[in-house]
Amino acid sequence: MVRTDVLQRKRIRTLLVLFSIGILLLLIFRVGYWQIIKADWLRQRAADQWLLEIPAEAGRGDILDRNGNILASSVSCDSVVLHPNAIDQEDLDTVVAKLSQILGIDEETVRRKATSSNYSVVWLKRQITAEQAQQIIDSSLPGVSLTEDKTRYYPMGNFLTQVLGFTSVDGEGLEGLEARFNNYLKGIPGSVVFETDRDGNELPGSYEQFISPVDGNNIQLTIDVTLQSYAEQAMELCCAEQFVDRVMCIIMDPRTGEILAMVNKPDFDNNNPPRNDISLLTKLVRNGSISDVYEPGSTFKVVTLASALDAGVVSINSSFYCPSYKIVDGQKIKCWSVRSHGSQNLTQAAQNSCNPAFMTMALDMGIDTFYDYIYDFGFGSVSGLQLYGEASGIVTSQKYVKNVDIARIGFGQSIAITPLQLANAVSAAVNGGNLMQPYIIKNIISNDGEVIQSFEPAIIRNVISEQTSQTVRDILHAVVENGSGRNAKIEGYAIGGKTGTAQKYGENGAILPDEHISSFVGIAPIDNPRLVVLVVADNPKAGSSYGSIVAAPYVKMILENALPYLNIMPDIETGDEELAEVPDVRDMEAEEAINRLESNGFHYIIEGYSGRVVAQVPAPGVKIEKHSNVVILLENEDDQNQDMLVVVPDLYGLSAIEANNLLVENHLQLKILGSGNTVVSQSPAAGETAYFGDVITVTFEYVDKTDEDDNNN
Repeated sequence: MVRTDVLQRKRIRTLLVLFSIGILLLLIFRVGYWQIIKADWLRQRAADQWLLEIPAEAGRGDILDRNGNILASSVSCDSVVLHPNAIDQEDLDTVVAKLSQILGIDEETVRRKATSSNYSVVWLKRQITAEQAQQIIDSSLPGVSLTEDKTRYYPMGNFLTQVLGFTSVDGEGLEGLEARFNNYLKGIPGSVVFETDRDGNELPGSYEQFISPVDGNNIQLTIDVTLQSYAEQAMELCCAEQFVDRVMCIIMDPRTGEILAMVNKPDFDNNNPPRNDISLLTKLVRNGSISDVYEPGSTFKVVTLASALDAGVVSINSSFYCPSYKIVDGQKIKCWSVRSHGSQNLTQAAQNSCNPAFMTMALDMGIDTFYDYIYDFGFGSVSGLQLYGEASGIVTSQKYVKNVDIARIGFGQSIAITPLQLANAVSAAVNGGNLMQPYIIKNIISNDGEVIQSFEPAIIRNVISEQTSQTVRDILHAVVENGSGRNAKIEGYAIGGKTGTAQKYGENGAILPDEHISSFVGIAPIDNPRLVVLVVADNPKAGSSYGSIVAAPYVKMILENALPYLNIMPDIETGDEELAEVPDVRDMEAEEAINRLESNGFHYIIEGYSGRVVAQVPAPGVKIEKHSNVVILLENEDDQNQDMLVVVPDLYGLSAIEANNLLVENHLQLKILGSGNTVVSQSPAAGETAYFGDVITVTFEYVDKTDEDDNNN
């Protein structure tokens, strides 16, 4: 019995020893786990309790024009941070209410961030206004501080909008050059680290470390801010006067491939993009100058002309006959003009923009030769411009192409291109024959002024000979002097150019009968081209759809400003142009109207294929330069019995914009008399009848509408 008790006590002692050893080993393991395995985490937790780190944003690099003018920059601003540990419960309601009022943030969001226990510092709102910052300083709210931040600023507003793009609130490039060169533009952020008490308050005289941010690199463009402003102004006016859905403009130096200006309208202020309307933002941010493809129409004839001359299938002495159509593969393809151009030489064919002549050139080259030139001029592939989103266009594979397709391509149908491709191809046609590499970035410069990367002119390939290029220049000069491009003529300067009016197609591939794309490409000065200016206007609704009316005057407007700016002086003696009154040719048959216009010293452009004249632009009685174009609209064969008279709407009490919009809807034109904000009379009167295109004379006076507005309220 005694022996049994002794054994039991020994067993208990053994178990106690083993249990103690187990507990000791477990404690050793746990201490080792926290001191060795979790040591870094513990040190970080301890540092988080007595060290506070506030980020210091780096300055994003500037975007500059070729002359150093700032187009995009980073400016300092304040952002609001919260220190939840420093906000006592009794102060919480006051902090939440005050911050919600100042910053316009709902109280629930402020309260959630102010009571966050997971972080010692919480961002509340980035990039606040100076007024908001001062209100926060004056409020002296516990646990609330301001930190220096950076925001993107575009000093010129809606200027070069789609090219520049914009950034997120965190300074990341989202669109345009801001996105394309984000890695160059964004800097390396820094921080401020200092010791705090348990509530997150900085300790007086404590340790403090500042890690300096590194600012981003600067990007210098080939864009000239002055030329860009000329183009912006002209395109704004084009939108207002021609009622286009959109308009695009490219100014290029044909000698180098540099993009000097690029405009897409409508646009927006990059400082305030419509972020809340994704559909609108997606539409407006698109850079159609490089990403949208369209059927070019007659501007493509520059390519056909240059190719046919270089291939040797035509010469300056070649002759053509135009019966106003050409039959190819059994299909009758009409010329743009209802009137036969008859016999004509090469220069006259270009002046007349004669479709049958250019069909003949394309067919004489043949599919293989013409396609070689099309590809050599850069169509069907991207150019490699330093922007996202460039399209390659649509060139039907050679194995599917027939003669009828080649004939249509010859005058700019059955091929889809981008405005950039056309501007670059025309540049090659007039610069001596070299297709240049287009570029829009000139230099990438470090924040200390060192050039990191530089871009220089580069020849992609030689497309045509210098002799061919000279002939093309001579012919395009004749087009502006005596052909369809007269509306781009500038006294004292030798200008070349080509008009274009192209069809548009719906989603099912059917032609949209009432919609067109109107364009004009101008070259100046023609003897030694310094500028190629292309304007492409989508769906003009002001009356005419011809490129000579819708686009050429705006190219002229740009060149009239740009040439003196570039110190290109007039080199042709000029005299005052004689003005003449436009005769009334409405209700006349086409032949009679043409004879009347020519006898009065005017040229003509015809819209429609047959019938009497139902409208004309400019209207009868308007005085314009002799030898200018008058557009006459013929009724179609199917519309000869339709009444082309309209009832004049009542414009009384409307503003100028409202009156103009209403008249355009009724196919009428506005002539303004007087000045003011309100229509007080009109002639013809409301309810009377007028022809399509008639001018309605409207008198304006200033009317104080304050009392009226008060009564309405």
